[in-house]
Amino acid sequence: MLITDKIQASVKELHGVNCAPYNKRAGANQTRIKNVFEYLGTPRSRLHDCCGAWGGTYFVDVPNIFRDFDADENNPDNYDFHYSDEYVTAIIESGATVVYRLGITIEWGSKKYTSIPPKDFAKWARICEHIIMHYNEGWCDGFNYGIEYFEIWNEPENPPMWQGTKEEFFELYKTASIYLKGCFPNIKIGGYGSSGMYAAFIEGMSDFYKSFPVWFVDFLEMVKREGCPLDFFSWHIYTDNLEYIVKSAEFVRENLDKYGFVNTESHLNEWNYGAEGKQFEDKDTIVGASFCAAAFAIMQSAPVDMAQYYVASHPSVYNGLLYMRTGEFTPVAHAFHEFSKLFRGDGALEIESNSSEPYAIAAKDGGVTRVLISNYRKPASTVTVELPGKKIRVFGLCDGGFGELKSCRDSVTLPLSLYTVYCMEAE
Repeated sequence: MLITDKIQASVKELHGVNCAPYNKRAGANQTRIKNVFEYLGTPRSRLHDCCGAWGGTYFVDVPNIFRDFDADENNPDNYDFHYSDEYVTAIIESGATVVYRLGITIEWGSKKYTSIPPKDFAKWARICEHIIMHYNEGWCDGFNYGIEYFEIWNEPENPPMWQGTKEEFFELYKTASIYLKGCFPNIKIGGYGSSGMYAAFIEGMSDFYKSFPVWFVDFLEMVKREGCPLDFFSWHIYTDNLEYIVKSAEFVRENLDKYGFVNTESHLNEWNYGAEGKQFEDKDTIVGASFCAAAFAIMQSAPVDMAQYYVASHPSVYNGLLYMRTGEFTPVAHAFHEFSKLFRGDGALEIESNSSEPYAIAAKDGGVTRVLISNYRKPASTVTVELPGKKIRVFGLCDGGFGELKSCRDSVTLPLSLYTVYCMEAE
């Protein structure tokens, strides 16, 4: 494996997250989020499933902020931004920004309150207008945060997220996207957080899963027909198979291009390690870290423009970044930390290799070349990494972080056991 000095492209923003490790005790939030996000190098947090059991009642969601749909949407007294402001401001002050999901949090319970379609789509759009005004234009004692991305809804193919029909959701998207883009031409409007494209390439999926790609294609046809804005399309995947990420990304990109949306960004805004039958067991282990490090490498080459890991809320069984009981950083967090160094550099470097594994990504960072390598699936072997003319420092990942293993010049041969993760610095 030869690490060249040829910069291919910018390192993509792939290490965003959903939510934040918010602590409801007053005064603790800003410091906690800042410390975690600074270590992870978090550039962006998507605001979905924010704070507490399925939404925390008072955070971010449209019905949490505008609590009486029959009230006057132009009256600032009818909006409750208190906890949402605490949450968003803590993220912004950490140095990250947000993707603001305009919609609701999933309703798993037997009675539905917010997943029922709004009774007036135009009014819902005007409520969203005032939320954007609050965070970007200072309305209602608000802010000028310059939030760029606003996402309409999340997983509408999934009944706990949307109790209406496909056609009703399309009408909501059409109404809101056209109205909001007219109000704020400089923001990016998109959606809809697809539940996933698994059935586009996996045989034997259920009819429920088979409906997801159909929704996507029908949505693109509607958006094209109605002239709706679609600055980005967002989608999800939970898997332990890296190839499924690539195939999903290719399916999304091919269809966006097919329908003329060649400039529409593709956002993988929920992803995580998810092995069949043991979904939560390895998320915070070296297995999950190896998967995530490898995923960064394959997403850098795949047609994905941006990604957000699900989730950074703590505690959460989906959070592989912080140990559930202690809140300390996991091996996954250390992999994110190293990738953030690549992201902050000058650009991704060309790697010459006769094998697709181990997975690797390298970047120039001033006078330093940084490399991240993961052996997620390959049987035990070795890898030789060439960095001609450079002094190389090699670090191996363990539970406590990356520890220095050796120093050498020009090249290094390293053992590759399953789930090994290395990083290197060379100059």
